[in-house]
Amino acid sequence: MADVQTMLLDEYQERLFLGGRDLLCSLSLDRIDQDYREIHWSGTESQTESCRLKGRDPLSECANFVRVLHSYNRSHLLACGTGAFDPTCSFIRVGRWTEDQVFKLESQQLGHGRNKCPYDPNKTCASTLVGGQLYIGLYTDFFGEDPAIFRSLNSHSATRTEHDERLLNEPKFVAAHLIADNDDRDDDKVYFFFTEKALESEGGDTAIYSRVARLCVNDIGGQRVLVNKWSTFMKTRLICSVLGPNGIETHFDEMEDVFLLQTRDHRNPDVYILFRTTSNVFQGYAVCVYHMSAIREAFNGPYAHKPGPEYHWAPYEGKVPYPRPGSCASQINAPPGSKYSTTKDYPDDVLRFVRSHPMMYQHVHPVHNRPVLLRTDGRHNLKQIVVDRVDAEDGQYDVLFIGTDAGVVLKVIVIYNKEAETMEEVVLEELYVFKVPTPIISMEISVKRQNLYIASKSAVAQVRIHQCDMYGSACMDCCLARDPYCAWDGESCTRYYPSAVTSKRRFRRQDIRHGDVTQQCFDLQNVNETLSKPEERFLYGIEGNSTLLECIPRSPQAKVLWFVEGSSNTGQEEVKTDDRVIKTDLGLLLLNLHRRDAGIYFCKSREHGFIQTVTKIKLDVLQEEQIDGIFHKSDEEEPPRKLPCVLQPGSHQGMRPWYKEFLELIGYSNFQRVEEYCQKIWCSEKRRKKNRGAGNKWKYGNAPERKVKARAHSEHRRTPRHVLDT
Repeated sequence: MADVQTMLLDEYQERLFLGGRDLLCSLSLDRIDQDYREIHWSGTESQTESCRLKGRDPLSECANFVRVLHSYNRSHLLACGTGAFDPTCSFIRVGRWTEDQVFKLESQQLGHGRNKCPYDPNKTCASTLVGGQLYIGLYTDFFGEDPAIFRSLNSHSATRTEHDERLLNEPKFVAAHLIADNDDRDDDKVYFFFTEKALESEGGDTAIYSRVARLCVNDIGGQRVLVNKWSTFMKTRLICSVLGPNGIETHFDEMEDVFLLQTRDHRNPDVYILFRTTSNVFQGYAVCVYHMSAIREAFNGPYAHKPGPEYHWAPYEGKVPYPRPGSCASQINAPPGSKYSTTKDYPDDVLRFVRSHPMMYQHVHPVHNRPVLLRTDGRHNLKQIVVDRVDAEDGQYDVLFIGTDAGVVLKVIVIYNKEAETMEEVVLEELYVFKVPTPIISMEISVKRQNLYIASKSAVAQVRIHQCDMYGSACMDCCLARDPYCAWDGESCTRYYPSAVTSKRRFRRQDIRHGDVTQQCFDLQNVNETLSKPEERFLYGIEGNSTLLECIPRSPQAKVLWFVEGSSNTGQEEVKTDDRVIKTDLGLLLLNLHRRDAGIYFCKSREHGFIQTVTKIKLDVLQEEQIDGIFHKSDEEEPPRKLPCVLQPGSHQGMRPWYKEFLELIGYSNFQRVEEYCQKIWCSEKRRKKNRGAGNKWKYGNAPERKVKARAHSEHRRTPRHVLDT
């Protein structure tokens, strides 16, 4: 599949549905590379030709890009596509889970998709399906100049926002969700999250603000005013900012993604929003969390009011008509016997007030009045977010999975210290999901299956949200990992189950908040249970050349220390860096090797005051003049053989490779180690390159290795995961 546009996780159907360019796909949630089904759904010839004649790009625009995909009922999906700039919708039959799975386009149900799907595949849209009605924020016209929030489908007549920049001013729609305020279904509201050009910004400059807007599900417009227009639409600003040392706030105003983390109370999910800055001076990303109570409080507060062009925005202090503008026609707001049974019954002065005051004065501030995560290092551009709330031995933790534009997923927890009012960000893993770096456009999480589903434009991946064995079998490594999913059970690092009653319960060790190894592992008698054995390697370098002593700590939070033990046996000394000896993220880089550089190098990590040796490397330095003697031969002699693993013309089978001549230089005391080293460096690498393209493949694409930068063993581990190259 080319150009994945949308992804739908359906736990009831146990399927993952994808919408892309001229195609719909159905994948198994257990193994996305198995039981694959697809529907080809392209635009008609007349649609494609009309699109081309109207000046659109035949390759990137004149196709049917599926932008809307929802579960309509237990047996059908609703799908809408751009239809080569002629939007179209259809129902997709998927059957019931007790029946044999089907995946079929019901062509007789095809209908026009105007106001249900954008014309332009490059324009943003956000939608949700409530009671058979599609609520969608989109650009409704061919040229992409008329933004609106629309409701259409089935019984109700189409309802939309007015053509008024006070309501929507060049918005970028990000998300739409139904969030119930109470048990009265007539009081249900749909919340839209978007960014737009702000009319209320001071100083005359056009600023970008992030918004949350809401409207009532049962809103059918007014009788004489706002006919077939929303009569309950209101909006307010979402604040996500940090206070600089000069006292000036830096705002993160460009919304990238929204995730609703469900709580025990379905009416009060925690709203996680990923933002980026729009500043030309300061670039960065932030994640802010909002309580629904704070959002509702803003909508129940004063309305924003500006008496004239020369006035500042202020809270409206005049008389507010009844029923309260923006409220729903429900039993909560209109008791039994009230004459306001629908919005058509609302007085005209209520509807006029809504039209002239669509914005609330009070802004919505995040939990702790600051971001829970802040990234300003420029390493990653953050695009997508999903969150899982996990019970651990010392409390609950929200695990953030953040997708980037390079195909990397950051797995992060944030620990809040209430006494000091500080936050500690702990990066548990950096998951390199795709073989080729590519932007992540969508992510879904299945807590039931403990899987994460990640989509780029050209591939879909399935990965486990935890991999406890990656942290090794030592108590110290498992506890320092601070992964809420994992605990040391007395034998290895395994999945933590808060309610588990097992014979090993008394052995479970886990400390997410502090990672205190002394408290967790102090009573272990066997040092091997506490410490993991360091990796040992042998390395040969050539005098005058450069070499890298590779060492990656088992935790992104650990500080790396380098020590060396020379031939004089004076003990370990800390390596001093200079222009020739450089510490890098990958290890210790030695430029212009000297003979005195030979020795045993110890890579150690320090975390929470605990130091351990991660890697032990013995470096031998071969002398430059001895190496030169092999390559600089007279013209009468045989030319140097440059390919050590390929027999030269005229040679007989079994002729030794030329690298064995090194053995004559350094003696045979280290014969076995040199033999293994040369085979590994010169011959094995060549064989790997030769066989690189002949590896195992999934049925529908390659399954590249998942590289993990985390508290893992120093060599990258292969991880059970599935990838579908589309």
